[in-house]
Amino acid sequence: MPQFLLKLEHLSCTRDGRSLFGDLDLTLSQGECLELRGPNGSGKSTLLRAIVGLYPDIQGTISTSDCLYWGHRLGLNGLLTAEENLRWYQALQPGTVDLAAALERVGMRGYERVPCHQMSAGQQRRIALARLLLCDSTLWLLDEPFTALDSQGQEMVRQLIVEHVQRDGAVVCATHQPLALEGAKVMDLAAGQSAGPASPEANIALEKEAAKKEAENHGAHEP
Repeated sequence: MPQFLLKLEHLSCTRDGRSLFGDLDLTLSQGECLELRGPNGSGKSTLLRAIVGLYPDIQGTISTSDCLYWGHRLGLNGLLTAEENLRWYQALQPGTVDLAAALERVGMRGYERVPCHQMSAGQQRRIALARLLLCDSTLWLLDEPFTALDSQGQEMVRQLIVEHVQRDGAVVCATHQPLALEGAKVMDLAAGQSAGPASPEANIALEKEAAKKEAENHGAHEP
């Protein structure tokens, strides 16, 4: 029987006098993926931060295995090279994957000695993504992992999630874009839904929202 890697019991959170979520229950076992949905300000990032102990102002019980949290900030020193950033991380989170293999997997082989400040936002995102491969944490907590990535990079993230789940890991992913992964659970914080399968209608709506957001961002950078 699969073991649970994350369990939330009667979890509630209030911020600035506003309830983000209340009486939240969730169990995530080996080989499972949860897609966390909701508009900006619905509490997706706060929930992920609470799970790893970075947001203590909550009520309820959190039980978790060893986990890796990837938030909005990439955690890269722009003055250091890709290799230097990842070597530093390896010293904190020793794993079994070779650094060169990790860079190859995220499409950044050959950039080992390039300072991160010389890279595009998408390239920096890929370097940060390599950290997922450099540690042996069984639970991944990902906050908007598709940000700044092109369609190829987004598909790579999906594949990494699939491979991690197939190795008996588990993933919680906060996203405005549907993961479109078979068997993934969905929890919509704004709707107060419990975790369950994604409906086709919800996926279509999320895809339209993501496309609109991408178009707005593209227009904002037009000369």
